[in-house]
Amino acid sequence: FMDSCDYDFVMMVKGRASFVHSLIMEHMGEFESKRACSIKAYRTYGMTVKAKLYADDETDRYFHVYYKAKKQASERARLEADLDRMEAEMDKIKGREYKLPKRYEHYFKLTYHKDKFYGYEEREDVIERELQLCGYFAIVTSEKMTASEALNLYKSRDISEKLFGSDKTFLGNRSFRVASSQAAEAKIFIQFIALIIRARIYTLLRKRKAEMPGKPNYLSVPSALKELEKIELIRQPNGNYKLDHAVTATQKVILGAFGLDEEWIKAQARQIGKDIQNAAMPEEQKDDDEDAENEEY
Repeated sequence: FMDSCDYDFVMMVKGRASFVHSLIMEHMGEFESKRACSIKAYRTYGMTVKAKLYADDETDRYFHVYYKAKKQASERARLEADLDRMEAEMDKIKGREYKLPKRYEHYFKLTYHKDKFYGYEEREDVIERELQLCGYFAIVTSEKMTASEALNLYKSRDISEKLFGSDKTFLGNRSFRVASSQAAEAKIFIQFIALIIRARIYTLLRKRKAEMPGKPNYLSVPSALKELEKIELIRQPNGNYKLDHAVTATQKVILGAFGLDEEWIKAQARQIGKDIQNAAMPEEQKDDDEDAENEEY
């Protein structure tokens, strides 16, 4: 359906998912320590391979396979803790009539007799395979791109969704304060668009920060916006508008992340100043005419 509608897609898949774990196992050991495969911004290693998404797929997809050591440690610890918890639960119910959930059958061979649970045995092959896959994940894209580009694209999208899910914490949305469902829908739509823009700003700033040796703290979204807000226009006695002060070195770095420079700011300032003057001119002329009439009266 997506191909017929000419839709592109980006899909994140956990390493233990059935349709990617064989692909990961096939390429395991090929990229995890290669510096050419390093994605420094996320301390992750990745590579890209072409494969079919499903058996009768007619188009090759781009599978971006990743490995992260920190993720491996946390996932292994979580899996071991889950196994210990399941074993403790099964030890408590031995000899009792009890039907364990399907998830237990995935990791253990369960023994029942006349509806009573009597014991279990680890499925070592299943557990060992999942331990091997800890720390791995994949992103599938319809469009050709590098592993780094796919991860950056997914992270920016993921950030937008997470921010949208928690926007009440920083956008004042504990209550909507609207009079109709249409107004609520409009407000939600505007917020989602705003968060997409914010995610784009975040991505560009993060990329610029990765290129700089010192990792400056003013390249976060709140700090960058606060710094750019200092660029202001002031009105001179003759009615013209000009920048309050020159663009600072910090502001130049931030603007550079968006492909802008000081000359662009100056050009925008001149144009905005002209627009303000043109917008105010009819009102000023009207005031002058009224003053003249009052003097004649």
